[in-house]
Amino acid sequence: MTRLNGKPLRILQITDCHLGRDADESLLGLTTVDTLVDVLERAVEVEDSFDLVLCSGDISNDGTTGSYDRFIQIVRQHLPAVPLAWLPGNHDDPASMRAIRSAAPRADYLSIGGWNVILLNSRVPFEERGELPQSELKRLERLLESDPLSPTMIFLHHQLVPVGSAWIDQYVVSNAADFFAITDRFDNVRAVSWGHVHQEFYMVRNGVDLIATPSTCVQFKPLSDDFMVDSTMPGYRTYELQANGVYTTHVNRVTERAYSIDLASEGY
Repeated sequence: MTRLNGKPLRILQITDCHLGRDADESLLGLTTVDTLVDVLERAVEVEDSFDLVLCSGDISNDGTTGSYDRFIQIVRQHLPAVPLAWLPGNHDDPASMRAIRSAAPRADYLSIGGWNVILLNSRVPFEERGELPQSELKRLERLLESDPLSPTMIFLHHQLVPVGSAWIDQYVVSNAADFFAITDRFDNVRAVSWGHVHQEFYMVRNGVDLIATPSTCVQFKPLSDDFMVDSTMPGYRTYELQANGVYTTHVNRVTERAYSIDLASEGY
C-alpha cells in the first residue's frame, strides 16, 4: 500500500470498542454499538479523509465471530473504501478474528505512504495482562532490520509503561524491557501506541513517543489507583504522517450526547 500524490498519510486509531454478539451489548451503562457509531460519525464529520483505520484491540467483549462481523460492517458503513487493520486485545479471540474471511482486516504489517506500520499481539490467553511472546519479538526485530530507514509506528494493545493508575498498571506488558531492547537499536521508530487503558496518555522515552488512545466506549479516570470510571466522552485518535518522518497526532471526542454511564461501578 502506498500513496503517490505526496499528501500526508492519515490514520484513524480506534480502540476498545467492546462489541458483543448482540447489538445491545453494553459496558458500564453504555451500549457499545451506539458509542462506536457516534465516534465514527464524529470522525467523518470533523476530519479529512483517512488512508487507514486501525483498531488496537478489545474490538469484542465476548470474542464471538458475530461481534467482529458487526465491527467490520459498522466501520464499512462510515468509511467504506478505507483500508482496515486490527490486532487482538485481552477480550478478543484471535481464532474468531482469523475466521473472518470476507474483507478481513490486516493484522500484521503495512508499508504505506513511506511509513511502516507494525501491529503486535500482546494478548495472553485468559489473562488481563500483556506479554509479547518471543515469536512477536523476533518478528518485530526482523521487520525493523529489513528496513531501518523508513519511519515506523508500532501498535499493540497493552501499555508498555505504567500510565499512573495502579489498578490497570498491574496489566502492563510484563516483558516490556525485551521490546525496548529491540526498538532502542533503531532510530526510525517514531512512536508506539496502544489501547487497553481507556484514557489518553503521552510520554517520550529515548526519543520515541509512547501514546495511549481513549476507548470508543467507557473511559477510565486517569491517575486513579483504584478502578474509577470517568465522565469523559468516547473518542478516537488521528495521526498525520509526513513523508519526511515527522508526524502530528490529536484526540477528538464525541460531543452533545447524553450517556447513562455507571460512574459508581467498582469494576467491569
